[in-house]
This record gives sequence, structure tokens and C-alpha cells, in this order.
Amino acid sequence: MKNLLSKDKWKYALHTVSHPADGFYEIRHRDRGSVVVAVIFVILFSVAWSVNRISAGFIVNDIDPREVNSISELITVLLFFFLLCVSNWSITCLMDGKGRLKDIVIAIGYSTLPATVCILIGTVFSRFVSEDEAAFYTMICGIGIAYTLFMMLVGIMTVHNFTLGKTIITLFLTIIALLLIVFIVLLIVDLINQVYSFLYSIYQELLFRA
Repeated sequence: MKNLLSKDKWKYALHTVSHPADGFYEIRHRDRGSVVVAVIFVILFSVAWSVNRISAGFIVNDIDPREVNSISELITVLLFFFLLCVSNWSITCLMDGKGRLKDIVIAIGYSTLPATVCILIGTVFSRFVSEDEAAFYTMICGIGIAYTLFMMLVGIMTVHNFTLGKTIITLFLTIIALLLIVFIVLLIVDLINQVYSFLYSIYQELLFRA
């Protein structure tokens, strides 16, 4: 664990943000990334998202802070993150992708850092802007999200050794796979609930007859 959280791992994560192609290449071929650091970055993104929803200025934010559940949002973000990684891994395995599940987790996790930083900067900035300056808040957050998506594209393309076109197709199929996984999970949960309700009704009937 100490090696996974070493100073070099953190410094290399920041290097990856400024040099995505080289950074993700080194992560794939020289094992310079850290799954733990990647997950921490995703957690920080969730925290930044919740802080933004709670603390952003009223000019750019009409959400009631009392309705924000940070724990629920953290669980949702982590579930979506892991589903996205598993979906991409399952699709790329069928398309001769070279990346391991570990590489995908690191690539997507590291990619969230620009969005996290820009959302936090935008949140602070929103506390001091007038209505005419609200566009700057949108621009700050938009730049962070756009660069995060760009890093994800480069990361997936690099770790799997895909062309740009194949990467875009892969990401499209990844979203479809993710939706299928969610649908199947919801179907199973609903089936379990129906079986439980059926068995519970039998149990109630037996108690009533006894």
C-alpha cells in the first residue's frame, strides 16, 4: 500500500494530466500508475461535485443544499465508475484491446482530475460573480469537463493501442454495455423482490392458517 501511495505515484498522476499520451503509455507499458490513486481521484471528483451542488453561488445554482446527499452521490459516482471500467474492459476484450482492467481504471480515474479542479475553482468563483459574469463560471467548469473527456479518450486509445476511430466506436459500445449491465441488474433485483414477496405471502398465509 505504501508503494501504491508513494510520492512518485502522485507526481506521475499530475504528469499524466499535462502529458496524457506519454503518461498513459508509461502507465500501460511500465506500470507507473496506481489503482488506489485513481480511485482517490474519483472520490475527490464526487466530493467536488457535491460541494458544488451545496456551495455554488445562488446565481448559478438553484439546488436546495438540504436535498443533497453526499454519501448517496459518492456511492453513485463510484458505482458508475466501476461499471464504466468493467463495460469498457468487456467490450475491448472482444475487440483485441491490449489494456488490462487495471489500466482502464487508472486511465479513467486519472482523467477526472481536471474536472475536479475546475469544478472547485468554479464553485469558489461563483460566490463572487454577478449575473452578467455567470458565463465565466460555466466556462471554467466546461473546460475542466471537456479536458477530462479528452483525457479519457486519449487514455482508452493509448492503453488499448487503438486508432481514434476504433476508440470512439469502443466508447459508444461501452455505453451500450453499461446500460445492458444496469438493465440486467435491475431485472435481477426485481425478480428477487418478486420471489421474496411470493415467499413472504406464503409465510403469512401459513401463519394465518396456524
